[in-house]
Amino acid sequence: MQVAYKKVVVKVGSNVIAGENGLPDVEVMGRLIEQIVQAKKQGIEVVLVSSGAVASGRSLMQVSQKADPIARRQLLASIGQVKLINIYNRLLEPHQLLCAQILVTKEDFRDRMHYINMKRCFGTLLQNNIIPIINENDVISVTELMFTDNDELAGLVASMLGADALIILTNVDGIYDRPPKEPGATVIPVIDAGRTDFSAFVSAEKSNFGRGGMITKCSIAQKLAQVGIKVHIANGKTPQIISTILASQPVGTVFVPQANQSKLKRWVAHSEGYAKGVVYVNEGAKTRLLHAEKASSLLPVGITRIEGAFQKGDIIKVLAEDNKVLGLGMAQYSSEVAATYLGEKNKKPLIHYDYLFLFD
Repeated sequence: MQVAYKKVVVKVGSNVIAGENGLPDVEVMGRLIEQIVQAKKQGIEVVLVSSGAVASGRSLMQVSQKADPIARRQLLASIGQVKLINIYNRLLEPHQLLCAQILVTKEDFRDRMHYINMKRCFGTLLQNNIIPIINENDVISVTELMFTDNDELAGLVASMLGADALIILTNVDGIYDRPPKEPGATVIPVIDAGRTDFSAFVSAEKSNFGRGGMITKCSIAQKLAQVGIKVHIANGKTPQIISTILASQPVGTVFVPQANQSKLKRWVAHSEGYAKGVVYVNEGAKTRLLHAEKASSLLPVGITRIEGAFQKGDIIKVLAEDNKVLGLGMAQYSSEVAATYLGEKNKKPLIHYDYLFLFD
């Protein structure tokens, strides 16, 4: 069997794990673990991002639908996560493998130092042949602290670890060229990293048990492809789906990556939610950033105004004058200093091109 990758992140959605009754399907989970074990025997490092805590909690107790939705989710996730990780642990035991439970919130990706510490933990687990199993910490993740869904979390982890690929397993066969229920709908086998018009052919409908939808998956896949990580979206209930993907066999939808980006630029690419400020640029700066033959830094001469307070090392958004978001970058000095340089020539770049991620 041809092995395509050395390190992969596998994301398993709630609709894959849950049976028709909404409770965990241990048989399906067992088949996925068998494939992960086979991948490890081939020398592939595997990180698993698994939904299913709330579904597992439903199998243990019933909670009144009249209860506060956040409290109900916290309760079910609290008791369900224990059951979920125990199922995985039991499935791995016959293979003499250990798993580690890692629960995170969006805030855990908030700064560079915390990010590096988390990455170091993952590295230690993988070096010791332990399978990290990651889920959002639904007990404390509420409102603005929540990921869009575990697809977003999986994308952040794949980017952090410099994975060769992210495999998103859902309950459909891939990305369709029109709503799957329409006659003649077919799976798109390959999507280029530059394509962004997903709403033209992807339904915004969300899954039965999860929070996410296909537009979210496409957006995350496209962003990862832009920083050099291949993304597969496929049906998690298809027999041997992980093994098929790892054997480089055509299945599902593949987002083809562009040239690999630096580790720092990958972090910047996924840091939009943590931006401390905004800078607006004129048309000339916009053209240089997006269309110059060589990578360009953002110079004060092209900045028209600044919003928010930021310090050196903070993430800031770059917007055109029509409010279109052009990219994200790491500030090389504070907003206070930047304000004194506004519109001036021969000043140090506010964002060096090594720390600038552009969306176009």
